Amino acid sequence: MANKIPSFLLDRSSYSPPKRGSGKVKVSFVEKGINHLAGVIKRGYIHWEVLSKKGFFQKIDPRIKILFLVFFIIIVSLKRDLLSEFYVSIFIFVLVLLSRLKVVTFYRRVLLFGFIFGFLIALPSALNLMTKGEIILPVATLSRPHDFWIYHVPATIGITAAGMLGVAMLTMRVINSLSLSFLVLYTTPFPEMVRALKILKVPDTFLIIISLCYKYIFIFSKTVEDMYLAKRARMLREENNKKAREWIVGRLALIFRKTQLRCEEVFRAMVGRGFSDTIKLYGFGKMRATDWASGAILFSMGLLFLLM
Repeated sequence: MANKIPSFLLDRSSYSPPKRGSGKVKVSFVEKGINHLAGVIKRGYIHWEVLSKKGFFQKIDPRIKILFLVFFIIIVSLKRDLLSEFYVSIFIFVLVLLSRLKVVTFYRRVLLFGFIFGFLIALPSALNLMTKGEIILPVATLSRPHDFWIYHVPATIGITAAGMLGVAMLTMRVINSLSLSFLVLYTTPFPEMVRALKILKVPDTFLIIISLCYKYIFIFSKTVEDMYLAKRARMLREENNKKAREWIVGRLALIFRKTQLRCEEVFRAMVGRGFSDTIKLYGFGKMRATDWASGAILFSMGLLFLLM
């Protein structure tokens, strides 16, 4: 019987796969940064789902937690001595333990942001260029003082005791405010927290916008991660920074188009379900006796800190 298979199907391909090297495929710093940012956003928004829901703060009504957050942030802002701020931080630490949060993970983020947005930003104000006082740590010495317009630069530039006290005070305020915010965020589902904002007379339209943005941010971070992983799976060798920038610009354009399409789809879905420019969010039911008791305890502790 004659062979009817075409000759080009019988020929062996001369293509040889690329040799596997011993090193790893390197990815540009920008791409790694984008992937890391997307991962941080996703982990932050789904943090509630992986936490224990049997802690003290998880059982409190979200309305009480919102009032607690506002009340204690005002207290942290009003206190003007380090000892009071330290007592507040101890109280927050006890609430974190009672809520069964992961203490190391919780305070690692709090201290990181507190160091960046509290200590580092306020550190220049500790110099005698801004805060007068006794120099405890000389930084630089000039041959003579200088005057620039309304500014006076002394011969010895250093950190003053009053300046360091101000830096420490600002850092403690930032750390306590972040701890309070993270405590409420990590123990309250986002939809319930949005509805609880109604007690602060936040318009329903604004709350709906927050809810839609919350969901879109999660979708956005997941899309960025998927794009990054898809590119990594197709890479055979190192890519230069120019190609990486071109890829990032192309992905931004793609995400922009996807966002436009998603907005149109969401709007059509809302119109199809009866949306008529009037939005109403339904609140919570009646609070339990345990909620009132917890609120009274937290309010009493706040008054105690105010009287210190």
